[in-house]
Amino acid sequence: MVKKMSFLNQRRLMAFLFVVFVLGLAFSSPHYVHAATTPTIVMPNIKIEGQAVKPKFFVIPMQMLMLLSVLSLAPYLLMMMTSFIRVTIVLSFIRSALGTQQVPPTQVLMGLALFITFYIMAPVGKEINTQAIRPLMKGEISQVDAFGRASSPVREFMLRQVQREDLALFFDLAKLPRPKTREDVPLYVLTPAFMVSEIKVGFEIGFLIYIPFLIIDMVVASVLMSMGMFMLSPMTISLPFKLLLFVMVDGWELIIKGLILSFR
Repeated sequence: MVKKMSFLNQRRLMAFLFVVFVLGLAFSSPHYVHAATTPTIVMPNIKIEGQAVKPKFFVIPMQMLMLLSVLSLAPYLLMMMTSFIRVTIVLSFIRSALGTQQVPPTQVLMGLALFITFYIMAPVGKEINTQAIRPLMKGEISQVDAFGRASSPVREFMLRQVQREDLALFFDLAKLPRPKTREDVPLYVLTPAFMVSEIKVGFEIGFLIYIPFLIIDMVVASVLMSMGMFMLSPMTISLPFKLLLFVMVDGWELIIKGLILSFR
């Protein structure tokens, strides 16, 4: 057995030495040295000189680049400047208060929040289409004017929903004087103030949603303790009662109706 193992080791050693020998010949060949020292990629000699005969050939690609940049930021604009923040927070609080882990699924909640956002923002979208998009497509206004007209309805929507203390906070942080009119509020100050306001309102609505379900949890926990069932989880017993209460009062209709009316 020992002789057989030593014979195998000798064969492995000879194979290893043969591989090293072949690689040494390959790397030491003149062809390889020439290939390693001589660059194989030749960069062309490019010169940019003179003036463009038609500058619009350069303006159109830049406009396309800016348009693609705006489209890449479209999901963030949807979250920052619309009702999507408040709706998603409230729907997440509903699922958490009910105690259902993944029911409804996250995809369903996000889809419902998205279409509720479309419903709430429909008047703003119609106004943008009437004042900015259609005149721009007809060539009646320039792109700069179209951007100003399109941002005006969104600005009015955010100004109706933003809280004064949040707006004052960001004006103080930016060290800007207080605006005299609504048009004097810059968009870069209004947007974060609007987002903070939406998060605050969403948490306030979530607190109100939690109260009835919390009462059910407390009643079930006290009954189980009085019966001596310490090993039984109160969440397991209270879940059917919370679902029954939510279905009996038609909770989804109340929540969605309250959400939509909170933006008017």
